[in-house]
Amino acid sequence: MMMAANHVSTALPKLIQLESGFAPAAPVSVAATGVSRALLSDIALKTAYILPQFTTEEIAKRMHLPQMVVAELLEVMRSDHLIEALGHTQQEGYRYSLSQRGRERAQRQLEICGYIGPAPVSLEAYTAMFEWDASQPRHTSPQQVEQAFADLVLDKASVEVAGMAVSSGRSLFISGPPGNGKTSIGRAIHSIMQGDIWVPHAIAVDSHIIHFYDTHCHHAVEAAARPGTVDSRWVKIRRPFVVAGGEMTLESLDMTYLPSLKYYEAPLHMKANGGTFLIDDFGRQHVEPSELLNRWIIPLEHRVDFLTLFGGQKIQVPFLLMLIIATNLRPEDVTDPAFLRRIGYRLTIDKPTKEGYNMIFRRYADRYQVRVSDGFLEALHRRYDQANKELRACEPRDLIERMRDICLYRGQSVTVNEELLELAWKAYFGG
Repeated sequence: MMMAANHVSTALPKLIQLESGFAPAAPVSVAATGVSRALLSDIALKTAYILPQFTTEEIAKRMHLPQMVVAELLEVMRSDHLIEALGHTQQEGYRYSLSQRGRERAQRQLEICGYIGPAPVSLEAYTAMFEWDASQPRHTSPQQVEQAFADLVLDKASVEVAGMAVSSGRSLFISGPPGNGKTSIGRAIHSIMQGDIWVPHAIAVDSHIIHFYDTHCHHAVEAAARPGTVDSRWVKIRRPFVVAGGEMTLESLDMTYLPSLKYYEAPLHMKANGGTFLIDDFGRQHVEPSELLNRWIIPLEHRVDFLTLFGGQKIQVPFLLMLIIATNLRPEDVTDPAFLRRIGYRLTIDKPTKEGYNMIFRRYADRYQVRVSDGFLEALHRRYDQANKELRACEPRDLIERMRDICLYRGQSVTVNEELLELAWKAYFGG
């Protein structure tokens, strides 16, 4: 079943209905790709350049295009004397090689742009696809939120704030002492987001190529469909969860031009579209917090971002994601009122109470089927008091894992006792 969905954008690719949802339909001609014939021909020519001989099927596979579309490209290239037919193949097609003229042209094109790979989609199609996805009705229930946070020890109000942030699609600012679960909250929030999305291998902006699909950020899932029906320039992925920490700079939030390859790499927050972008350790970056805050004001307010290409050309891309900013610094030291007005929700995660710490400890011990006595926990809290250390929500996990490591090293079953705690404490805290 075809779906036009022109209510979102005329640039939206035609969609077909699969059992698992909608998918972009395979183009039936060069014109239907939404990308210029010249750009596709250049990629086909550069692909042919790295092959001593090639067939329509081989170029189609490398460019992720239907054979009928590639055949259309190769026929024009043959008539322009860029390729030469060597004879028929067993599949009733032709085997080709580059002509001298084609080889010289390919070398010139590689000097302009070194991209060889799946054919790109247009920036307009990329934008329309994400706008269409964002327009689809979704409902986040309190039960889903409670299930996502079942492994975390949080008060009911904090869980409800996180649920409202997901349900509304608004951003979330999390503050509090280190080691108390801010990153875990970000992951729990992301787990609530339902469904998969389609992302392109690459995006074309005029003659520029932006590499987009990234196996470090994107986890592909199988899309059950009849061969040749889905546009394989797109990849079906789980909604992405992308984390940027202290290494983030202003430059990393723009297009990265790769001089040796002469094409672009999309920034992390663009790759996070349709999912969650967590800025961890905010205020620890090698740039003033105010500069980073100013960088996010337009995306937060207008749901679009403006990126710059190498020559100074500005492009507009969607900013359709769940933005979570987490800091262990005081909010008043790293934010200002103008920024906080644009943040959807705010959440403060403080150190756990003694009871909360005990609950976290017992929950983590349950994973190893280990019983924890009240006496052991009392002894553990005396250690904290003697060392004048504050409780942190991450430390039950860390101490239990070190006691587990000791047990595995000694060749004994995993258990928890004060003798193991003595060594685990020294191994973890250093004394």
